[in-house]
Amino acid sequence: MSDIIQLLPDSVANQIAAGEVIQRPASVIKELVENSVDAGARNIHVLVVDAGRTSIQVVDDGKGMSETDARLSFERHATSKIKKAEDLFALSTMGFRGEALASIAAVAQVELTTRTAGEDVGTRLTVSNSRVVDQEPVACPVGANFKVDNLFFNVPARRKFLKTNTTELNNILTALERIVLVYPEVNFTLHSNGAELLNLKASSLRQRIIDVFGKRFNQDILPVSVDTSMCRISGFVGKPESARKKGAHQYFFVNGRYMKHAYFHKAVLNAFERLLPVGDQPPYFIYFEVAPSDIDVNIHPTKTEIKFENEQAIWQILSAAVKDAIGRFCEVPAIDFDTEGKPEIPVFNPSYEPVRVPKVEYNPGYNPFAVKPSKRQDWQLLYDGLQPNTQPLPEGNLFQPDETDTLLSSATEMIAEKSPAHYQYKGSYIMTAVKSGLMIIDQQRADVRILYEQYLEQLRTHTASTQQLLFPEILQFAPSDAQTLAAVMPDLNGMGFDLSDLGGGSYALNGVPSGLEGLDHVRLVRNMVSDAAELGVAEGKEIVETLALSMARSAAIPRGQVLSNEEMEHIINRLFACSNVNYTPDGKTILSILPQQEIERLLA
Repeated sequence: MSDIIQLLPDSVANQIAAGEVIQRPASVIKELVENSVDAGARNIHVLVVDAGRTSIQVVDDGKGMSETDARLSFERHATSKIKKAEDLFALSTMGFRGEALASIAAVAQVELTTRTAGEDVGTRLTVSNSRVVDQEPVACPVGANFKVDNLFFNVPARRKFLKTNTTELNNILTALERIVLVYPEVNFTLHSNGAELLNLKASSLRQRIIDVFGKRFNQDILPVSVDTSMCRISGFVGKPESARKKGAHQYFFVNGRYMKHAYFHKAVLNAFERLLPVGDQPPYFIYFEVAPSDIDVNIHPTKTEIKFENEQAIWQILSAAVKDAIGRFCEVPAIDFDTEGKPEIPVFNPSYEPVRVPKVEYNPGYNPFAVKPSKRQDWQLLYDGLQPNTQPLPEGNLFQPDETDTLLSSATEMIAEKSPAHYQYKGSYIMTAVKSGLMIIDQQRADVRILYEQYLEQLRTHTASTQQLLFPEILQFAPSDAQTLAAVMPDLNGMGFDLSDLGGGSYALNGVPSGLEGLDHVRLVRNMVSDAAELGVAEGKEIVETLALSMARSAAIPRGQVLSNEEMEHIINRLFACSNVNYTPDGKTILSILPQQEIERLLA
């Protein structure tokens, strides 16, 4: 039998490895910017065309590379960060695996222009599909200039499954945010198709957070700081009132490296126990400084999963530090001494003579039953001409058919007859008798389905009306959220929202759809943008449905709201006029019927 195992060519092996390291344009920018940071750059410029599909360029003023280093940097496992295995436990740089440039060159066309401070001329190197195409000396400034064109040109399947430009640009902004929040002393810029999206000047950490996420964060964050022999924790955590159900900015960094850590996330939430409603998430920016030998970052090529040696002890330190920050800096409501409109409580005065109660006079001999009526009323005359009905009453159903049954299509079989009287259970469920048993309806989910179809119809027929606000409200969005908002702006306008761009990620909310009185309009718009960004939709029917569902959730009847019988009847009738009475748009059950036979069995 002949041998069948063979060594793969380097180009094929590089493409296979690139699948883990380079997943989208944001991965390329992350790797290149981290290399620029490791090179000591103080000014880093990122330029993308078509969200990185066509071109990605990263320019820095770091120490650059020599001619030999430039050529060697595109080889797999070639790195200047470590030299031996023991160096993995004393890492002080972002990169160390030596796979990034080789992976990028395997799936794109790369041009590198670089020069070190000790050389008069630099080097221009062109690499395509892991092969060096050209190399020549060139005049250039000190630093490195990477230009990556036609990403995934030789992997059409990967290029085909890239998301829309808006989604990919959001991923680029998210990747950059995780880096700029660690290095506030570095200047960063980002240009997309010639338009400037980010221009961050060197500043303090707090100012960098404000520059990225908006001025409102200056009032919403509290400093966190604790220094122990095991680790040092610093950063900021949001006040309880800044918590949001979706889109909260939550970041963990360890030794300057972004990480995801569900266990430490629970430690932060534990500090906010009983301070936040269920489901709300507080923003936080937590920075850990631990000995490199106490952590392991070599778990996944993306280096976002990190193992800690003293995980449980750090959990307790983190939770205590956040609780201390909330207790020391959180504004506690003061006692309200405003007595305007309140009943006055007099001060006790022993010499004060109280006012005597007026004496009531009455006639003890008066008897109203002793007075005879002036005119006799013959009540029997009211029943003259009426004959007693001796026939037995016909047997029939207790409940009469409702006229709204004509509106029911697919639901007619489910609710052929229903009771005109309804019962509300615990302010959340509507219970009504139907022919087959007892129907239980979740009032909030029913209202979500009703409003969802109503908003979709308004978008389809362009009949949404706008209620102008007396005082416009200002919204501040992070760059990634601003891109999503720009993509969904036409659909928001079609739903009745009136938003005007003020520049710098700020928007003025001038009007809202009619019927949303009493809601927090700013929170509603933020939730809609977060939903659109989370699902990654950017056009067509999907985004309309996402926005309609988000607004329906916000405007629906809250749990615990007491309803009258007429209101419950109105909800039931409108629900059974919908296209789907059983499930909400996101697949949750709206109603359930307890069969008559089951009721009889339970009470047997």
